[in-house]
Amino acid sequence: MPINVTMPALSPTMEEGTLAKWLVAEGDEVRAGDVLAEIETDKATMEVEAVDEGTVGKIVIPEGTEGVKVNAVIAVLLEEGEDASAIAETAGADLETAAPEEPEQKAPEPASEAAPEEAAPEKAAPEKTAQRPSDAAESAASEQADGLQQRAPAREKGERIFASPLARRMAEEKGIDLAQVTGSGPRGRIVKADIEGFKPAAPEAPREAAAPTGPIPELLSTDQVRQIYQDRPHTEIPLDGMRRTIATRMAAAKQQIPHYYLRRDVRMDTLLELRRTMNRQLESSGTKLSINDFVIKASAMALKRVAHANVVWAGDRILQLESADVAVAVAIENGLLTPVIRDAHSKGLAQISAEMADLAERARDRKLQPHEYQGGSFAISNLGMYGVENFDAVINPPHGSILAVGAGIEKPVVIDGAVGIATVMSVTLSVDHRVMDGAEGAIFLDAIHTNLENPMMMLA
Repeated sequence: MPINVTMPALSPTMEEGTLAKWLVAEGDEVRAGDVLAEIETDKATMEVEAVDEGTVGKIVIPEGTEGVKVNAVIAVLLEEGEDASAIAETAGADLETAAPEEPEQKAPEPASEAAPEEAAPEKAAPEKTAQRPSDAAESAASEQADGLQQRAPAREKGERIFASPLARRMAEEKGIDLAQVTGSGPRGRIVKADIEGFKPAAPEAPREAAAPTGPIPELLSTDQVRQIYQDRPHTEIPLDGMRRTIATRMAAAKQQIPHYYLRRDVRMDTLLELRRTMNRQLESSGTKLSINDFVIKASAMALKRVAHANVVWAGDRILQLESADVAVAVAIENGLLTPVIRDAHSKGLAQISAEMADLAERARDRKLQPHEYQGGSFAISNLGMYGVENFDAVINPPHGSILAVGAGIEKPVVIDGAVGIATVMSVTLSVDHRVMDGAEGAIFLDAIHTNLENPMMMLA
């Protein structure tokens, strides 16, 4: 019988992905292990392999489709001797659910979207999974209303809220309660324009502010921003999955994590001289140590020495890790990834350098596996190569801290009571106050500082 090929879960938290590219066509014969398609998540591009052999009988999801749910049928393989008629006989229901959905129509409203008392007397057609509506369809529905209401009518507890899939997704991203939105679509259905123009009603009486639990609504809607810049030449750049995830996570991090910042200047002359010596000795092996390799090693050793810094925030508790797993920010096209050097405290500088080079290259190619960019308790963000002297980095949850590394600059300093010239690198530690108090953060930063100014200790 036909074999359904489904959207795989590429990580424990993945719920949907983009079917970026098909590498086979209908009618192609495939064997187990052949690569069928490329799937994009918010952080990586991965391949889908066939687990059975057969002929590609139907490609259900076209390439370029976003928001394909995990376990949705994306293609069907035919076994030997079967033809396309077998697909309709055995897999029709699954294909109806998985196939790309038709854009919403303004009228008539499907019976399945109406409340029971509003349903048409005719026999309702079987309910199908709705597709994400196009922007045009959303706009057409919203034009039925002369303006957007800001306060929703009273709803009974548990009453069903009618909203398009796109509106639900936008509301979730913006932290908007759909129960507070009045829909301007058919039968009060909430559509895209309702979410974009929504403004929460002012509270009736002052109340103590509650701890935020999600991203706050945007200060200006898309339409409002477009109106401001409508007379200025511009190009609209749609958000891909990675950019959308970065925006959501970083906004939530600055909103929910109580950051504080600690700064130190590091004299780098001893480390730079040691690096030159080691690179001369390692030249025949093709290894070239970077400043960042020393920072990774110094930070990992500090995490082991200062146990209260090797922690992550877990909602209702703190997890203190035993190994020093250090994440390193890597800039890639349209975003960044933070591959993790695991057990960095136990690795030599040459091993750290080789592992970091491999992870960075595969990060730029979007080929990292989820376990390679998830985890760690601490991260490093280095902008020194761009000439940035110092900056404040945003903590990547659930990490407890992140180190912002600036450029090494020759500066006048006092050396043994006299003014001299030294190469100084500024570092800033951003700390989550929920997991570390100020004194604890200062002890951790001092350990990093000591390791960098006394680099021979890292070779012991």
